[in-house]
Amino acid sequence: MPIRWRLTLFIALVIGAILLVLGLALYFLSRSALLANVEDTTRSRAISAADTIESGEPLSDDDVEQLTLDGVSVIVRDGSGDILQTANFPTEGGANDPVWRKALGSGETVSGTAVLSGDDPYYVYAVPVNPQGGPTRVVEAARPYEPALETLELFGTVLVAGIGAAFLLSIGGAYLLARAALRPVGAVTSAAREMGEGDLSKRLPVANPRDEVGRLATTINALFSRLEAAFARREEALERQRRFAADASHELRTPLTAISGHARMLDEWALEEDPERAKHSAGVIHREAGRMRNLVESLLALTRGDEGARLEIGHHDLGAVAEEAAQAARDATDGKVSIEYVPPEREIQATFDRGRVLQVASILLDNAVKYTPEGGSVAVRLREEDGRVALEVSDTGVGIPEDELPLVFERFHRTDPSRADGGAGLGLSIARQIAESHGGEIRVRSAPGEGSTFTLLLPRRPNS
Repeated sequence: MPIRWRLTLFIALVIGAILLVLGLALYFLSRSALLANVEDTTRSRAISAADTIESGEPLSDDDVEQLTLDGVSVIVRDGSGDILQTANFPTEGGANDPVWRKALGSGETVSGTAVLSGDDPYYVYAVPVNPQGGPTRVVEAARPYEPALETLELFGTVLVAGIGAAFLLSIGGAYLLARAALRPVGAVTSAAREMGEGDLSKRLPVANPRDEVGRLATTINALFSRLEAAFARREEALERQRRFAADASHELRTPLTAISGHARMLDEWALEEDPERAKHSAGVIHREAGRMRNLVESLLALTRGDEGARLEIGHHDLGAVAEEAAQAARDATDGKVSIEYVPPEREIQATFDRGRVLQVASILLDNAVKYTPEGGSVAVRLREEDGRVALEVSDTGVGIPEDELPLVFERFHRTDPSRADGGAGLGLSIARQIAESHGGEIRVRSAPGEGSTFTLLLPRRPNS
């Protein structure tokens, strides 16, 4: 059975039980009040008549009129049970009334039920009296239960009808309440179904964010947002991984094709027929093998970085690292590009992995030299910035278009492949990865024709 119907049934049963208990209590209280009114009225009239007779005076017409109000009958009997006087007494019956006999025999007031006329029960109250100087008498007052019972029957009918109507209304109200309360749950189910079909952008409607269901819907919406973001990141990572694998395969295919072609040439004829051609092919194989080795080493470096390779942290002079990288780049360029190291005014010390930071500086310098025309210049500077140390590499090269700047650190991305000297486009990705592993970052600013500036920022002390 659905929760909506179970909730409706439970509420209806609880309300029905409450209505039944209240109805029964009201019925019996009303019954007790109506019957008590009959008995109290009869008792008071009997005592009033007995007081009048005991005083030695007969019941006057005014007394009789007052005593017989509300349908009360008054009977005066002698010691033998013969009726001496009646007021509003039924024309038939009363001879077998046992109440007066008990009162006359015991000499005390007695009450009970007797049938004085037809089948209708009467409440009878008998009081023995001893008039001054006269024989013992019995004064009875009787009142029928029938009017009270008829009123009680009508009240019971109305009460049952009212309880039945209220019970039916409670069922309808409980159903509407359950449906309204569970509507957000239905929305959750629908949204979850659509999410299962691949739509993570759905959100639950929040009618009242302050109630329990509203807070639940708000919490689930937040969960959906986190799931959507997580799936987006996952898809982005998978897409990057697919693109990385495709790019790596493409980069490896080119040197493998060259190596395979020249090796086949050497095997088939070049070694014996054309020694000069064989020498050229061997050089090509050697060059392409070196290119593959560099690419594989770059890929391994990226993989180690992705897996969180352990850093060999120590306290070092960043200026010495920058100067060493600048000197190595100067030796490699053979004077085609001017490389200047500008020492800081005072020594700049920081805590980092010296080998990794030297690798970053070399990558930045190598990248600057590649994209700087012959006769241009590259400068390396150090500074302190907001509690961090900065290594800055500036060049007078071709620059980078503004729309390319967000992509320069992507793997296998090359701004100008024709000027990249066979590079795979992994250097800046490795540099950024090393910087982030230290808790730092790499910034770039550039404009076409005005050169580029790459800045490595490192904390003085790593967070961990």
